Amino acid sequence: MKAKAIATAQRLLNLYRQEHVIVGGWGAVNRVFAAEATDDVIAELELLPTGKMLAQHIENLRSGKTPMDSIDSDLLPYGGMMGEAIASVKLTQAQMQELENGIEHFVPDQTGLDAIQNMSVVQQFGDEWPVAIRAALAAKPALQAKWTLVMQTYNAYRLWNQANNILSQPLSERMRAEVQADMPEYETYLPMFGDAGNELLGKLRNFISSMKNEVA
Repeated sequence: MKAKAIATAQRLLNLYRQEHVIVGGWGAVNRVFAAEATDDVIAELELLPTGKMLAQHIENLRSGKTPMDSIDSDLLPYGGMMGEAIASVKLTQAQMQELENGIEHFVPDQTGLDAIQNMSVVQQFGDEWPVAIRAALAAKPALQAKWTLVMQTYNAYRLWNQANNILSQPLSERMRAEVQADMPEYETYLPMFGDAGNELLGKLRNFISSMKNEVA
């Protein structure tokens, strides 16, 4: 079905654009690209903004030109601006100590997430803080593993807010397709909120089924 290919293409494009907040980085998302990008999905990608870049990246992965844990610098989303900005910033010993203390004492809830985001070492990176901190911890695998919990919590609250925002808007076929594309993420993170998360997940599923699927 064309609708399935469109939804998969949109989801892969979302992963491509959001790699900087995904646990595992390129090593994780590249395996999803290689596994799910069928010819039909590639065709749909080439019709989407920046989709041609992702299609080329997937071709590079499959040909072996690009390692499965990497990406060609010319194909980085946002023109590689995030990566360039992060590379130019170095943490001082005091900043690294602040970061380590924050991660060691992190509690996986909104208060704990606020404490992380309010640290000066994090705030200096603005909206790019998830990829910046991940890069800063590249040489500290034990601490990077603990940082994974921070990112899981961040993603959970990001998707909680995103889902509530979507449900407050009028129904549209485009929005339905976007929710369907992101459903695996919602199914992963919303249950972390217990009954309230599962209830919200049910509303999203009803949102999808309330509009007719397109048939190729």
